Amino acid sequence: MNSTVLSSQVFLDAIELTECEPEVFDQAFTAVPQYVPWPKAYGGDMVAQGALSMMKSVGTDRQLHSMHSYFLRPVDMHQAVRYEIEHLRDGRGYSTRQVRAFQNGKPVYSSLGSFHVPEDGAEVALPAPEASLDLDPETLASAAEALTGVDGPAAEYWSHGRSFDMRHVPGDLYLPGEREASSCQAVWLKAFSPLPDDELVQKAALAYVCDYTILEPILRSQSLAWGDRGLVTASLDHSMWFHRPGRMDDWVLYTQEAVSSQNSRGLAVGRFYTRAGELLATVAQEGMIRAPRS
Repeated sequence: MNSTVLSSQVFLDAIELTECEPEVFDQAFTAVPQYVPWPKAYGGDMVAQGALSMMKSVGTDRQLHSMHSYFLRPVDMHQAVRYEIEHLRDGRGYSTRQVRAFQNGKPVYSSLGSFHVPEDGAEVALPAPEASLDLDPETLASAAEALTGVDGPAAEYWSHGRSFDMRHVPGDLYLPGEREASSCQAVWLKAFSPLPDDELVQKAALAYVCDYTILEPILRSQSLAWGDRGLVTASLDHSMWFHRPGRMDDWVLYTQEAVSSQNSRGLAVGRFYTRAGELLATVAQEGMIRAPRS
């Protein structure tokens, strides 16, 4: 991987869908997980690929407004994943789709998506936290800057391999170290390079990035970092609500908070805002958090 080229091609390759004959339901696509320096594929691959598969199965008059997913098995990044879409309902104002992903003949991911024909209505939204919104993301340390002098595949991936520039408030959680415990954080992010002027691609990008940092407020609340030896995490289930269209090749603020942690599971909630403070989407995700044994 060339660390000098900051590109969003990894994301674009992840959402490259190939239509094929369905074996189980009404439509089917295949997609290839992207490289990560760990044994299992990145969960955002499945969320974005599943979302785009469902979006390609409805008419252009309606938009994806929510999806609810389960990560069933680890995904091998060296093999394609098959997405089978079931057309559950098409009404005058709403449509419902179910997508099930298979690898090696076993289900690995499942999601329900709901679509809505846009209509007029009152506009109300939870405001963004001003302390984070007022920050200039360009003044915050990038992952590459935070990991200067750190070698290894994980540092290279965090710095350049995720298609998106991510800048943490109050600071990153890549490496072990002393940190004040907190249940909240924010991440400014945007694509390394321009994305196509296509609402489906922009929405898939929003779905794609949701899984990178949503478990971090749970780690932060326990004073943990990704680099802690013995830490084991996994995404379990995920819900996302899309409120307004936005561009992911401009800076977006992702605010996050830990809701609960127990039984080696944690629930976190996140919200995406434009630089102008417009609420784009809301995320809730539960993950397995097995802390290192002392």
